[in-house]
Amino acid sequence: MKNVPDSPLGHMYKKHIQLILDKNIEALLDQYTDDALLISSFMKKPIVYRGRNQLREHMQGILGIDGLETEIIFWSETADPQTLMITEQITMQTKDGVANMRFADSWVLRDGKIAIHFAGMVQHPDGSLA
Repeated sequence: MKNVPDSPLGHMYKKHIQLILDKNIEALLDQYTDDALLISSFMKKPIVYRGRNQLREHMQGILGIDGLETEIIFWSETADPQTLMITEQITMQTKDGVANMRFADSWVLRDGKIAIHFAGMVQHPDGSLA
């Protein structure tokens, strides 16, 4: 992980990425509220996941990730309300080979847990832009 600030949400982000590397879906889900909403554009169309069971379904994709490397390109966080907005350069090993992407993630937290997560793909592994 590169360019992650030493801040409360920086620490949460580092833990989030480590849980992905560890493929620890249940601990990752513990970072979310029970009624969390995640909007994903990873499949080139918006998919909405609501609640722990649907988020678990979305997170099954991390089981196929190896060698995840992240570099923060843009970082902004606020304390009240607690929010995070980032863009990341991502490199990972998949069953199809090395994938290079750019993500844009935004979190809105409630009581220290992610209540809303916009999980955006800005540049797909094939080089196309979202």
